[in-house]
Amino acid sequence: MKIFRNLALAASLAIVLPAMAQTAGQDMKNAGHNTANATKKTAHTVKRGTKKGVHKTARATKKGTNKVEQKTDTTPK
Repeated sequence: MKIFRNLALAASLAIVLPAMAQTAGQDMKNAGHNTANATKKTAHTVKRGTKKGVHKTARATKKGTNKVEQKTDTTPK
């Protein structure tokens, strides 16, 4: 009876251990993909924010130069 129990235990470990190893490996792959996707999303958001800031600054600069041009206009009105 003791031999049968040991054989059953060995057989169950032989089945369970490789399945656990595959799961851990797949979990690591999934974590890597999730990290890559999060990085891409963050980079895209930063790019959009930077572009928006540059355009906003350019518009404000143009507005400021227009005001200066109007003030320095020497033609009589």
